[in-house]
Amino acid sequence: MSAISETEWRYNQLIKLFPSEAEPAFEDEDQQRKWWGRKWGCTNDVGRLRTVLMHRPGPEVNIVDTSKRLDNNAFGDVQAGWYWRGNEGPDLPAMQAQHDAYADLLRAEGVEVVMIDAPAKDRMKTCYTRDSVVAVGGGAMVMRLGPRIRRGEELPATRTLANLGCPILRTLSGTAVAEGGSFCWLTPTLAATGMSSRTNEEGARQIEEVLRAQGVELIRVPLTGYRLHLDGVFVMIAPDLAIGNSALLPHWFLEKLRALSIELIELCPEDDSWITNSLAIAPRRMVMPHGISPRTRDRLDARGVEVLTLPYDKMNSGGGGLHCSTAPLIRDEV
Repeated sequence: MSAISETEWRYNQLIKLFPSEAEPAFEDEDQQRKWWGRKWGCTNDVGRLRTVLMHRPGPEVNIVDTSKRLDNNAFGDVQAGWYWRGNEGPDLPAMQAQHDAYADLLRAEGVEVVMIDAPAKDRMKTCYTRDSVVAVGGGAMVMRLGPRIRRGEELPATRTLANLGCPILRTLSGTAVAEGGSFCWLTPTLAATGMSSRTNEEGARQIEEVLRAQGVELIRVPLTGYRLHLDGVFVMIAPDLAIGNSALLPHWFLEKLRALSIELIELCPEDDSWITNSLAIAPRRMVMPHGISPRTRDRLDARGVEVLTLPYDKMNSGGGGLHCSTAPLIRDEV
């Protein structure tokens, strides 16, 4: 073996002087602010919301053809992959008006609202940004959406995150499918994902890899039947409070909530299921759709929950609610 050259020797001495530095971690606040401009991500679902990703519905919803009726309550094209629930097609001006009011409400609350740069062609459900992006400590993960009509929403979301300077910690790949509507934080070290046709085991495994590096455990909550997302039956309101439907949640999950001292406010039978699909903008401060029953309102009031309401039925008709329409990128710690 030839002797090391003087140049190589001097280079090795430099390396000793300037070693790699694993600490502090990527998610460290000082590191984030120094190299990424601000502290990105979320480790909870209820801290003061600072930045959120949204998309104002636009011409992409015009892919809906009301001459293609699937049954008495839906339109769709199996080959093209699009579908629309309800007896009427989309009312784009009304959808835009409700979405605008929601975005304005968030801005009035001091939230920075970032819009998707431009949707992919005909991706009519891009307005439900929750599903394409999940924020975790120090950045975000880009999901891989399962249904044909949703595949393709990932690229515009990725471009928008990149333009913001938000670190992308993972893009789901391979056969993974997962949607953010089924992801939630229970505590800063414990998250949950609903398992359904929209989130498979490979999707959960890839999410879990990112969380594990941050000391976060992921639990899997099986959803019943063809139910798609966890946020249809469970949403956090404060570190110790949530709203949901216990009849549609596993017993062991309810017991887990009890062990974590998280009280579940039961959705009343007279409430529309969209009531659960609401957004915490701060602990015990919620944006919820019009139509909350008096009994549920009393339960929220009794626990000190401030509720801001607005009509969202036209947006609901596309298959998503207030929670679905927002992808938080930055929240305060709690």
